Amino acid sequence: MRVIGLMSGTSYDAVDAAAADLELCAEEGTVRLVPLGMVSEPYPADVRAALAAALPPAATTLAEVCRLDTRIGQAFAALASRADRELCAGRAELVASHGQTVYHWAEEGRVHGTLQLGEPAWIAERSGCPVVSGFRPRDVAAGGQGAPLVSLIDLMLLRGRPGVPAALNIGGIANVTVVPAGGEPLAFDTGPGNALIDAAVRDLSCGELAYDADGALAAAGRVHEGLLEALLSGEPYYRLPPPRTTGKELFHAGYLRARLAGTGDLRPQDLLATLTRLTARTVADALRPLAATEVFVSGGGVRNPVLMAMLREELGGAAVRGSQELGLPAEAKEAYAFAVLGYLTLHGLPGNDPGCTGATGPRVLGSLTPGSRPLRLPARPDRAPHTLTVRAPATVRATA
Repeated sequence: MRVIGLMSGTSYDAVDAAAADLELCAEEGTVRLVPLGMVSEPYPADVRAALAAALPPAATTLAEVCRLDTRIGQAFAALASRADRELCAGRAELVASHGQTVYHWAEEGRVHGTLQLGEPAWIAERSGCPVVSGFRPRDVAAGGQGAPLVSLIDLMLLRGRPGVPAALNIGGIANVTVVPAGGEPLAFDTGPGNALIDAAVRDLSCGELAYDADGALAAAGRVHEGLLEALLSGEPYYRLPPPRTTGKELFHAGYLRARLAGTGDLRPQDLLATLTRLTARTVADALRPLAATEVFVSGGGVRNPVLMAMLREELGGAAVRGSQELGLPAEAKEAYAFAVLGYLTLHGLPGNDPGCTGATGPRVLGSLTPGSRPLRLPARPDRAPHTLTVRAPATVRATA
């Protein structure tokens, strides 16, 4: 089955679409994935601006939420259509849309609700394909954190590897999945990925820059150890036990401004170096007690060489590799992961790992919006797959 996975992360800079040929081999307990490529498009400038203006801690209106739900759905629909045309030769059979997370309601270590925008009806209407969307709420309703949902896919990729393998995704928020030797797997958000770095760059440049390109600003600065220690010791989230999850509801520009109050003059380069080290340190602090021996990294953070160098320093002897060594490109891994999750939903199979999210049990995730053709669901296999194998195609395309 040809499936398109759609994803926009907590950095909300673009929508990514990854297409895959997926096959369920029930007897082997395996899903086989052949990546067909990725396409990506930035949000229209006015949509991105409206989204930024509506996100917490800003106030918004239901009218603006409705407009964003529609405009984001239309942006996802346009990219799904393009992915079908360019990557699937017009033969896509399913679209899996993560949507755009705008609020993750977490208090005192528990998630009470989660909201992703991007009305799937626009995607179904434009692509003609059935659409699986709204993956997170079912896990939350079952007592889970609703994140990180990609942990199930990470486990399917990492099982059987020697030592203690881990997967790390660095988006706006960083999350890890770890498979301890002889122990139960676990997954959680470590804290900010790019969120505070990006917030500082926007503030310092008065909105002219969105991120620290190639880590150039951080590379020109020095870590302010006093500020780093204050940021680490002053944030209770880092001391919560897993499973735990967070978002830009906590780590946003206002949060950063409040913690910089009273620190005195600080060179912009030194601030960026300190925030970059904060991300590396909090990731390493989360992985170190678990004795991770290898870490496969994906997400936008891999494009920041300063962050990656700091991460290697902090992790010491653990090998730091890109997720492409597992067969999934770093920039497209999460979009591929949601393609697989949508495929599992269509087959009536669970898409969460309760040990990783904290849910009371496995759950079939998401809601299904029919496409233009009669909706026919495949037969549900007797058991859920436990591994994901990635097979290289003849060619893989990635275009902006």
